[in-house]
Amino acid sequence: MRDFSSRTIALTGTLIALSLVFSYVEAMIPVFVAIPGFKVGLANIAIVFALYNLGFKKALEISVIRVVLSTLLFSNALSFIYSLSAAVVSLLVMGLMKKSGVFSSLGVSVLGAVTHNLVQLVVAVLVFHTKELFYLVPFYIISGTIAGIIIGMISSLIIERTKGLGYEGF
Repeated sequence: MRDFSSRTIALTGTLIALSLVFSYVEAMIPVFVAIPGFKVGLANIAIVFALYNLGFKKALEISVIRVVLSTLLFSNALSFIYSLSAAVVSLLVMGLMKKSGVFSSLGVSVLGAVTHNLVQLVVAVLVFHTKELFYLVPFYIISGTIAGIIIGMISSLIIERTKGLGYEGF
């Protein structure tokens, strides 16, 4: 059953808007040239928060809407393929890891970030028919781990600080 409460709709809209703002801010930051395509993934702060407070389906909805809107506003069709595939697969991994109960939100974030990077690399190999890109795997794992730690720490702090406000288990 879908939750159409005004509170859920408002929080969902707010998280979509925040993730778009984070995407815009990140689009303004120059790309780190040593690792092609590397970004911290600030928008994932909203996605991790949604996963822990609204559940997997709402987090997926927010993530897909963010990818579509940010592509239309800040990017191009090719980046849409990378972003959507990586966003969906990494969220699936994060959802499974959260559900397992083995990982904290920090661990879930790290696994999501590494998965996101690796999926984008696989998509690049498929699009450009260049398997030599797989040499970047160690760099993508390291950069994903660093980005995941940063996003996970921020997300964990927000999740912890908003406990008791009625968001958990929405």
